Amino acid sequence: MTLLELLENDSRLTAKELAAILEKEVGDIKKEISELEEQGVILGYKTIVDWDKTDREYVTALIEIKVIPQRDRGFDEIAGKICRYPEVKTVYLMSGGFDIAVLVEGKTMREVALFVAEKLALIESVTATATHFVLRRYKDKGVIYKAPDKDERGEGII
Repeated sequence: MTLLELLENDSRLTAKELAAILEKEVGDIKKEISELEEQGVILGYKTIVDWDKTDREYVTALIEIKVIPQRDRGFDEIAGKICRYPEVKTVYLMSGGFDIAVLVEGKTMREVALFVAEKLALIESVTATATHFVLRRYKDKGVIYKAPDKDERGEGII
């Protein structure tokens, strides 16, 4: 594995642990990480939280957006505009039946629906949207969420 792969899998690994795994000096690992951060290769460090196990109420939606690309700017300007909304967590340019995929978080389905209707749909180049609400997460960013214990109350009943 490379340094980047190790950090992507577990950013909590210390420079000492990384050095041992990669058979390098701790100082070399620290220097390499610093250079990767300065070059913009490493953009940040995130924690994956299972919000369903907390008191936080929220809803996530995947929104498909069809747009008319702008002359000389393509999709970049529209994607940049969408990225600036705080509700938006992820933006991808896609191939297939729609152009841009957006992951949005809100407190309620209504809040997300209003965001789509009052903000995204009003962007001049947007021609259509389709909103899909996430009902349950099974795996996110390579991490499998623990499923609840199987309900076996109905087994054995004729």
